[in-house]
Amino acid sequence: MNKSGISTVTQFVLLGFPGPWKMQIIFFSMILLIYILTLTGNIAIICAVRWHHQLHTPMYVFLANFSFLEIWYVTCTVPNMLVNFLSKTKTISFSGCFTQFYFFFSLGTTECFFLCVMAYDRYLAICRPLHYPTIMTGKLCAILVSLCWLTGFLGHSVPILFISQLPYCGPNIIDHFLCDVDPLMALSCASSPIIEHVFHSVSSLIIILTILYILGSYTLVLRAVLRVPSSAGRRKAFSTCGSHLVVVSLFYGTIMVMYVSPTSGNSVTMHKIITLIYSVVTPVLNPLIYSLRNRDMKFALRQVLCAMRIMQTS
Repeated sequence: MNKSGISTVTQFVLLGFPGPWKMQIIFFSMILLIYILTLTGNIAIICAVRWHHQLHTPMYVFLANFSFLEIWYVTCTVPNMLVNFLSKTKTISFSGCFTQFYFFFSLGTTECFFLCVMAYDRYLAICRPLHYPTIMTGKLCAILVSLCWLTGFLGHSVPILFISQLPYCGPNIIDHFLCDVDPLMALSCASSPIIEHVFHSVSSLIIILTILYILGSYTLVLRAVLRVPSSAGRRKAFSTCGSHLVVVSLFYGTIMVMYVSPTSGNSVTMHKIITLIYSVVTPVLNPLIYSLRNRDMKFALRQVLCAMRIMQTS
């Protein structure tokens, strides 16, 4: 109860995927397996880049940071989701909800910027190979990594702060498995179309500008690759860039449906499924995509696995 006598919400109820107890156990088992695979795959990539000196190049430094990001991206939502599958109350505190909201969007924004930087790196490596070592230095690599993290976490900070200051006096039920912008805005007691418009405008601007940059970069890369006289060289370039494009397609294809295109006609269930794809399913596929299409990464991962077996047996 606040000073004006209006009761304020101290916690929210995340309905998640409602269903009978057996269905909740099945959901729990599936999401837990995906979470474990996501952690294992991305940690393996980080270890491979850290321990294998041949991978101490900007491309793999960006990839290691991307894997580190994916670990935290799933960790900010999945553990709470797993708890809610087995919980009867399915509650999350007010501060916990907005903390999740902030990290979920900040990490998602950071992912957009990292995909841009990785596209820029491939553009330099393929379109300007002779200048690549002098342009993509260790210093520039560190600056780009720092900028991705910094801008990613600053991008939505002000709109989310304003949304958290809105009055929430009930109801407190969110028909989702995480704290997302539309359900939270719908629960606010005060109408605030300006804040909602600013949030969606920032999201749309980031998504559209980054995807246009990525597509532009890979268009130039494709033109350069088609001019390579060696078929082996073309295959190697296509293999490297192909894995990046698959990740970009998976991630942007789903977030554009959610935050750029009109979604008012989509059902709540469809919103949940789309969010589940880009927030849980995509991070588990990324290590497979990058490792299966990259000979150096496959070799490094084998060395990591061999080292782990030796450590276990010794």
